[in-house]
Amino acid sequence: MKAYFLFSIAALAEIAGCFAFWAWWRLDRPVWWLAPGMLSLAIFAGVLALVPSDAAGRTYAAYGGIYIVASLLWLWLVEGRLPDRWDVGGGLVCLAGAALILFGPRG
Repeated sequence: MKAYFLFSIAALAEIAGCFAFWAWWRLDRPVWWLAPGMLSLAIFAGVLALVPSDAAGRTYAAYGGIYIVASLLWLWLVEGRLPDRWDVGGGLVCLAGAALILFGPRG
């Protein structure tokens, strides 16, 4: 459960940081939006490094599923666009994949 909590915090920080760049580049927000965006991306990297795991690549792969679901929540809650059934189905598949990576038996 600690991993999912850290993944959730990391996803929020990564999405916020990337959105700051998107907002500057695509939505004509002022350039100062990049400063909190870069800070948010640094927080993302630091939090992701706290996930208890023996391998960085496995951590990043499992995080990918959480990131996808968090991005769909961002789409809905921040951008005001309701994810469609394909978004939801894809998100569930990604969560299942993340769970396999995190909890699969290892020798």
